[in-house]
Amino acid sequence: MARRRDASFEDAADPRTSSADEASGTLNMTRAGLAEMIGAFFLVFTGTATAVAATLGTAIGGAPPDSLAIALAFGFVLAALVGALGHVSGAHLNPAVTLGLAVTGKFAWRAVPVYVGFQLLGAVLAALATWAAFGPDARSVAALGAPAPADGVSDGRAFLVEALITFLLVFVIIAVTSDRRASGAAASTSIGFALAAAVLIGGPITGGAVNPVRALGPMLVSGELGSAWLYLLAPVVGGVVAAVLYDRVIGRASAPTA
Repeated sequence: MARRRDASFEDAADPRTSSADEASGTLNMTRAGLAEMIGAFFLVFTGTATAVAATLGTAIGGAPPDSLAIALAFGFVLAALVGALGHVSGAHLNPAVTLGLAVTGKFAWRAVPVYVGFQLLGAVLAALATWAAFGPDARSVAALGAPAPADGVSDGRAFLVEALITFLLVFVIIAVTSDRRASGAAASTSIGFALAAAVLIGGPITGGAVNPVRALGPMLVSGELGSAWLYLLAPVVGGVVAAVLYDRVIGRASAPTA
């Protein structure tokens, strides 16, 4: 989720501001980054914990979680986090979202490294938390929920799928958060549903990462770094294309009147 402008980030970059203003802007950016870290932590922890439980066959109150539970876990927690942090940091929680907003002028470029760094830190901590919660088998058997292309799926096909499903997520985010005509009340639900749909589509093919840090955090902690480039690049490509397409073309349209 994102607001059209973040005055605190822009003012901190203005050479006319005082040192006190700059300090205030830096403090605000750090606080917003911490919000992104917490959000990314719970997004990745919720999804990977559910995925690890499914892989290890761990029951909740009946049968172990299945593929549908994984998609719903990601979707539900993202909807909750957008509602909780959207007014604080914008609730990007995903470098593909952050870069898409920056490319279209809806987010300050100087804040991009801060956001992405905190998002990755949150994802790494989430992978460590999943390992601590489920024990050694979570890492050795389930790779902490790290995504990987399914058997027989080429890197090219996996790249296309990750780009497409991230396009879906970022397109919805841009549409419901940056367009003043959209209903703000629907933002959390729309974004959560979009992520759940993306994971349902991509899960059988790529694991449905839809987010570079969601992939890289578990990969770094588990040591399973195969095809890491794919999960870093494809979501960014899909997210930036979605943001630019909505901002420059789709968002300028309106339904024809009689």
